[in-house]
Amino acid sequence: MEQEPMDREPMEREAMEREPMEQETMEQEPMVQTDPVAFTVKLTAKDLWKFSLYHSNKGMLGIFNVIFSLAAIFLLVTTWGSNTAVYRALLVICALMFTVWQPFLLYMKAARQSKSPVIQNPMNLSFSREGVVVTQGTERLELVWENIGRVERIRGMMIVYMDKVHAYLLPDSITGEKREALSELFRESLPAERRKKI
Repeated sequence: MEQEPMDREPMEREAMEREPMEQETMEQEPMVQTDPVAFTVKLTAKDLWKFSLYHSNKGMLGIFNVIFSLAAIFLLVTTWGSNTAVYRALLVICALMFTVWQPFLLYMKAARQSKSPVIQNPMNLSFSREGVVVTQGTERLELVWENIGRVERIRGMMIVYMDKVHAYLLPDSITGEKREALSELFRESLPAERRKKI
């Protein structure tokens, strides 16, 4: 799938925001699904953290973070004896900025977000050849495959993007033995350009 500009903070992109459901009208007939692959999703702070880390380090930004950290470590090691304590401390801070500090801040943000009612309330996602049905409490959203933005596979998780802002996270701990059936459904229902590592 294509790289997209990060126009919002990574955690603002996660699934379970209510806005898409509120926009859906219930005037049409409910979608009837054939042989659905269904999951009940309740995300943890770790799930949100993985998603946030992925978006904070994808594409050119991730390459810059790696080069910046390696350069700081290289300078720290090769010039240790000839530098002042202040310069050494600055290099240590630079080396830790993207390797320790950023992941820590993202985890703290994910931990706070995991306690919100939207994340705490389980969400049911049902996938079939007809489309996707999402329910949470009394809210229901139905999506045909043409309205799904794209699907990405990252380590330990699948991400189903509705658009550039909204996505549903499906950790491997939830998909379990149904993961291959879900992947096959994605391959059948979405063109290759809207799938990444699926």
